Amino acid sequence: MRLLLVEDDTHVAAALTAVLGRHGYTVVHAGSGEEAMQALLPIAGCTPFSVVLLDLGLPDQDGFEVCGRIRRHSSIPVIMVTARADVRSRIHGLNLGADDYVVKPYDTGELLARIHAVSRRHPVDDLPEQPGEDRPGRGVLHFGTVAVDLDTRRVQVDGELVSLTRKEFDLLALLAGRPGVVCRREQIISEVWQTSWEGTGRTLEVHVASLRSKLGLPHLIETVRGVGYRLIDPAG
Repeated sequence: MRLLLVEDDTHVAAALTAVLGRHGYTVVHAGSGEEAMQALLPIAGCTPFSVVLLDLGLPDQDGFEVCGRIRRHSSIPVIMVTARADVRSRIHGLNLGADDYVVKPYDTGELLARIHAVSRRHPVDDLPEQPGEDRPGRGVLHFGTVAVDLDTRRVQVDGELVSLTRKEFDLLALLAGRPGVVCRREQIISEVWQTSWEGTGRTLEVHVASLRSKLGLPHLIETVRGVGYRLIDPAG
């Protein structure tokens, strides 16, 4: 999953890039508002960004202005990151089209959770439509030979339907929604089983093993020891 980090402080950007990289994100850094707008221009063959982390204190223009410019051209999720803690600033940012707002200093775990949340709510669709181009349905996730239809809850591998239980489908859909990104065990249990982690770990392991077997792709879902699981996107 690609993420655009708009931050003028190179030390902060380097540290955050390293953290996000460990969680499966490919981070592109822009040090100014103009660099951010250039980075967001669609490039043929390049995967669009999933999220923009936008610092408000930029050297060339205010982050609020950058957010407004982004929103005029794209529906990509934007999380504002700033030291401005007053409610008026937060409301202004949200009114401009920001999807979330994080105040410095922030907890890294909270930031990751917010990135995951906005990514789920807003499927990325920022490539301009070309004349005569057939675009995939918004309800279908494709990765390699696997297609996950979120509307009909059907999964196909190489065009063949694969029968999954309800929880198996929910687990696959969660991982497929953010290929390459590590989903923590606690997060998976909370979202798929709507319960706490305690006592449910073995259930998760069994479902992962069953998915690997039914899909016939044992390496598709990677175990990240001590953390959780992630889906290996063949196109990534």
